Amino acid sequence: MRLIFNKGTITIDEKINVPYFKWDKRVNKYRSEALHYPEILEHLKNSKFAFEDNVLDLIPCPFLSSTIKLRNYQKDALKKWFHNKKGAVVMPTGAGKTIFAMKIIEKVNSSTFIVVPTLDLVYQWKKELKKAFSIDIGEFTGNKKKLGPITVSTYNSAYINAAYLGNKFKLLIFDEVHHLPSESFKHIAEMFASPYRLGLTATFERDDELHEELPKLIGDKIYEISPEPLAGEYLADFETKKITVDFTEEEQVEYDGAQSTFKNYLISRNIKMRGPKDFQKIVMRSGRDPKAREAILARNKAEKLAFNSKNKINELAKLLDKDNRTIIFTKYNNMVYKISKRFLIPCITHKTKKDERKEILEKFKGGIYCAIVSSRVLDEGIDVPEANVGIILSGTGSSREYIQRLGRILRPAKNKMAILYEIVTRNTMEVRTSYRRKN
Repeated sequence: MRLIFNKGTITIDEKINVPYFKWDKRVNKYRSEALHYPEILEHLKNSKFAFEDNVLDLIPCPFLSSTIKLRNYQKDALKKWFHNKKGAVVMPTGAGKTIFAMKIIEKVNSSTFIVVPTLDLVYQWKKELKKAFSIDIGEFTGNKKKLGPITVSTYNSAYINAAYLGNKFKLLIFDEVHHLPSESFKHIAEMFASPYRLGLTATFERDDELHEELPKLIGDKIYEISPEPLAGEYLADFETKKITVDFTEEEQVEYDGAQSTFKNYLISRNIKMRGPKDFQKIVMRSGRDPKAREAILARNKAEKLAFNSKNKINELAKLLDKDNRTIIFTKYNNMVYKISKRFLIPCITHKTKKDERKEILEKFKGGIYCAIVSSRVLDEGIDVPEANVGIILSGTGSSREYIQRLGRILRPAKNKMAILYEIVTRNTMEVRTSYRRKN
């Protein structure tokens, strides 16, 4: 019996009952997701079946060594990961997830494939890996397709090419692993036969139910540490402050009217709002019920009023200080542009071109710009140790988003004290949003 890797799956050429395999009449073979390769091997060995394993075709890897030394909490995480050689490790931004991963690469000492969300992170990883191991690092992206013993790819490129890449690496690492369970990206993990798997993130949970799939894809969460125990030694000391503001009289009238429209619709249809699923039901109704559409639009208007209230801008003016390096976070692009125009602060949105974004971040790091403002695109994947103040003007109720924004200002620097401000409009739905993101 032969085990063969075939386009992200494993096939066997005999009709024999082995876990994870299903009969594929198109090729007259049993077929399994490549993900289950380690369990299949274990079953066959324990069952004493005679078989030939032709699954892995690993890229040759030189002996890897580095001078990396781990901190005590990283050593603890390393020990727990090696127990099963798979699993997710949760550490705050700045706590050394990349250093930790490189130590695992060194210990495994075999071909490794690293998946990251953005090209910026591809280049960051390549730089750190080359410095640690002094070898050429492969890149598999839309810009370049060169495989090496250690190769870094984006989620998009890994997904498109998983059927080709899936048997070439022993160790598979997912940075910002909360991206993995999406309907597309989860196929990367399913189509790779890599027996060793590591997930890295500052927060394990997603905002939906898909996070429940992570244990199947990369293993359980095996280690987690929060920012508090690391503050002052490995991360910057920090504090968080909530500031509440009132609507203007005109905004209050508009908000009350919009909220009334939404609540009256709920009462008229006897709908109780217990969570996001109930709201989704109303969204589904809006396609055929004009009143439901009117209610959704009213609720969206109320949210925008709360998130973008004028007094938030006034409060922001009090917090801006040229002696600090400040990142301002908002949910809506129109607020980004309003702040940028009023305070002459460079802005970064999804529309900002790569070269312009790079220039803005370099000038921010260098102190030429003392503040930048962004709508969510700086929530992950940037390294700005100089940033010491974060100001959240609006966002979702996601604890993941909150932790990532806090992480942007926690990278250690000499005598650094970081502060994260959260400006919330009083007596609005935003108060509940603020509570959810911290619980």
